[in-house]
Amino acid sequence: MTIIRTQGPHAELMEQTPSPTAPAPAVASAEPAHPRDLWQWSEERFGRRQFLLRAGWAFFWVFLGGWLLSNLRYLFPNVLYEPTLSFKAGRPEDYPVGISEKWKKSQRAWVVRTERGFYCFWARCTHLGCTPNWFDAEGRFKCPCHGSNFNKDGDVIAGPAPKPLWRCAIRLADDGQLLIDKARLENRPGPREQGDFFLPRQTA
Repeated sequence: MTIIRTQGPHAELMEQTPSPTAPAPAVASAEPAHPRDLWQWSEERFGRRQFLLRAGWAFFWVFLGGWLLSNLRYLFPNVLYEPTLSFKAGRPEDYPVGISEKWKKSQRAWVVRTERGFYCFWARCTHLGCTPNWFDAEGRFKCPCHGSNFNKDGDVIAGPAPKPLWRCAIRLADDGQLLIDKARLENRPGPREQGDFFLPRQTA
């Protein structure tokens, strides 16, 4: 190091050597430190055998917990809450003689009143389950999908349908209304005109 003194009549140059005690500047290592792998860390922390033992116990408890949860879930099965298949269709005096389509859209049912009494059809074609339409001028139900035709009694008179229309159970509820039960069906001639599938007019 060179020092210039400016005091006095003449400038002097003095050379000063660096102090032997001054620390040398640190040189950054060009080689990055290698991260320790999992086995090295586990061996330093627990020892490899202890690590494997603890990992094994951890997997065992996870498996046992999953098995217990699955068994607990089995005790609470999925329940599908569906709307009831029975409904009240109003009072008998509200129905004139003929086919009523009042409940066709909401309940998929036709209430039929004759001179003898009441019965109810499930509005579902026995071919592929389509919803037929009632044509009063022709006195028949017609399926718009594949052309099945049914008469007023529900019997097949044309088309591919293999069976008559299903009749639903019908009775009077305690409050005097017609109670239709779509969970109980019948379409065989004879049984469908009696019992729970036909409500005589005197009873209604």
